[in-house]
Amino acid sequence: MLLALDVGNTEITVGLYRGDQITAHWRLTTNPDRTPDEWGTAFGTFLLHAGHSPNEVRAVILASVAPAVTQSVKAGIESATAVKAVSIDPRSPLPLTLDVDEPLSVGADRIVNGLAALELCRSDAVVVDFGTATTFDCITGDGRFIGGAIMPGLRTSADQLTRLAAKLPATELAAPERVIGRRTEECIQAGVLFGAADAADGMLRRIFAEWPGGGQPAVLATGGLAGVIAPFTDLIRRIEPDLTLRGLRIAAGHLGLRW
Repeated sequence: MLLALDVGNTEITVGLYRGDQITAHWRLTTNPDRTPDEWGTAFGTFLLHAGHSPNEVRAVILASVAPAVTQSVKAGIESATAVKAVSIDPRSPLPLTLDVDEPLSVGADRIVNGLAALELCRSDAVVVDFGTATTFDCITGDGRFIGGAIMPGLRTSADQLTRLAAKLPATELAAPERVIGRRTEECIQAGVLFGAADAADGMLRRIFAEWPGGGQPAVLATGGLAGVIAPFTDLIRRIEPDLTLRGLRIAAGHLGLRW
């Protein structure tokens, strides 16, 4: 089996693949204070709860944007499964050309998202990843990552708002019934959630206007908050919650891993 990990700044998303099919997935908080032994125990426990022995894992692939935890996570995985994790980075030999000014700065998550979008769409595509940051990744149908945009994520914006404004309470990120809130919590929900949705649509319109050749790419949404924001947008019609894990599975195949 293949263990795929998307190590983000807030959460680590883990998927377990048998062949091309994902059989289990779970999320952990990205905690830089955990030791390798603690990570190993966590991964081993999750595998057992999913009905699998750690010995069933034959390959591990990882995309990380959180350097502070990467080595501890990899050491923990190796202690739990006896398998060394392979990390994706811009130098990985994958069928995605990083056609940007600074290819070595492209995040591993954006690379594997691009691979997955190519497989799913087989055409020009934009991946909107709603995580700690909201990223817009632009991929052409001939396999080129041509850049994109990064803006603060929904939860990042909401946390900063309530942290810096003393009289604004921390609020659940749920959709209010109306835009004109009648309570402070409703006002925050409307401003943060609907504002993020409209910002995503606005960015996509600008991206469409600059698209090479003038075509309109397909749009895929992923990330932990995609299901919260995408339904309130006009331009996002497809949500792929496991897109990054899918891209990791595709990358593992191109790198010759066997599971």
